[in-house]
Amino acid sequence: MRSWARPTGRRLAMLLAGAVLVAGCGAGEQTDRASKSHGAHRGQDSRPAPFAPDGGGRGAEDTSEGSEGEQNGDTQKEIAPKPDYLSTFALDVDTASYSYAGRTIAAGHLPDPGTVRPEEFINSFRQDYPRPDGDGFSVTVDGARAGGSGDWTLVRVGLATRATTRTAERPPAALTFVVDVSGSMGEPGRLDLVRKSLGILTDELRDDDSIALVTFSDEAETRLRMTRLAGNRARIHRIVDELEPSDSTNVEAGVRTGYGAAVEGRRRGANNRVVLLSDALANSGETEADAILERIDSSRREFGITLFGVGVGSEYGDALMERLTNRGDGHTVYVSTAAQARKVFVDQLPAHIELRARDAKAQVAFDPATVREFRLVGYENRDVADDDFRNDRVDGGEIGPGHTVTALYAVRLREGASGHVATATVRWLDPRRRMPHEASGGVEASALDEDLWSPRTSARFQVSAVAAYFAQRLRGADLPGAPVLGVLAERADVLARRTEDASVRQLAESIRSAGRLVG
Repeated sequence: MRSWARPTGRRLAMLLAGAVLVAGCGAGEQTDRASKSHGAHRGQDSRPAPFAPDGGGRGAEDTSEGSEGEQNGDTQKEIAPKPDYLSTFALDVDTASYSYAGRTIAAGHLPDPGTVRPEEFINSFRQDYPRPDGDGFSVTVDGARAGGSGDWTLVRVGLATRATTRTAERPPAALTFVVDVSGSMGEPGRLDLVRKSLGILTDELRDDDSIALVTFSDEAETRLRMTRLAGNRARIHRIVDELEPSDSTNVEAGVRTGYGAAVEGRRRGANNRVVLLSDALANSGETEADAILERIDSSRREFGITLFGVGVGSEYGDALMERLTNRGDGHTVYVSTAAQARKVFVDQLPAHIELRARDAKAQVAFDPATVREFRLVGYENRDVADDDFRNDRVDGGEIGPGHTVTALYAVRLREGASGHVATATVRWLDPRRRMPHEASGGVEASALDEDLWSPRTSARFQVSAVAAYFAQRLRGADLPGAPVLGVLAERADVLARRTEDASVRQLAESIRSAGRLVG
């Protein structure tokens, strides 16, 4: 398999403008997980695995050596991978990559391709999956033909948990907020937004919930030990309102002190979580992630304390925040407006502080009788070895109530294929008893005959496809059947009217703006 560098500058602009380098996205090098699997759907690193320009590619059954090709002036031998019809990954509900890309585009710049994670674009939008009756998952598998791409289809694997309400019974929350007050947080849309967010949260939490507050710049300071909300809201508001930016950014000191406060104040039977609010631009102390990751990992394993990252700022340390929350069994969001802050801390609060599932993983088994090859879109840093799917010591993702998780695959069917195409299985641990559970769903070839853009195809499926196509273009890659950005924006406009969804209208505007940026 060729090693494909992400294009930058003029080359990226050409790709975004519509030059078709049809490339799929396989799971890649795993940084924080125990091991990885290899196969026809995998790339050799975190970069998109390529499709051939005609939408073709090597079938999973093909084990012969390929021809030599050139990439960026270097000649490299292409070797077909061994057959592999399993795809395994940890679930992910992060959305920071999409939100940050939207802010960057609105400011008149294309995002760094390395910050674009397609799964976070896809998972930023509502879905139409049925909800389970119990505390597990529903599993939905469907698909449609990728228009104009020959025998390629897009297959959607959708997972959903049962929703909850603000008044529903839940265990109390014990939240330790670790707030970046370094000099870089003085920019509008950073610390001012954090103060607003914490103020909103202080009013929305229940009386039996508790919070602690740690701030950090060049050093870290505990401003508030773990304190119950009942009778203390006015005091907490005063402490939050007094937060001011100063000095450099020592993320390591903040995380270390924050986790110390979380361990000291942890409550049995509560949802114990650290919430890191920062631009993640570490420039002092232990700026490399390893020491910070070790502290996070030990607290997770020993005390069950998880990490929720809230990113802010026009310049944002996306890679560091992503690594921290992955190790902390949590997830990441990015906020740049008061409306986004309210959505995170009010509308989505139950999903952030309560769990439906721990260490959740998905495995999709494709039938070699009907499938020639496939590519998973995104999830490179969530890759899990196929053999570790049922190894409950291997870390997965933490999923709350009302969450949906979507994975899109580009699947090339065999000529005249009929019968079973794929079975998707999700495995998770009950958050309290840590007992394993599984649920499965499948799809047949006959269910993949509809065209992707047909009015009969689910609008929410189409939104997922638009988000995936957009992300891949921003990475300088593509998927079979991808429209140019102008046409993609028109597709999003139609879907915004069809769904009456403001977030889809914003997606259309981001696509249109990106098209203008590349001329």
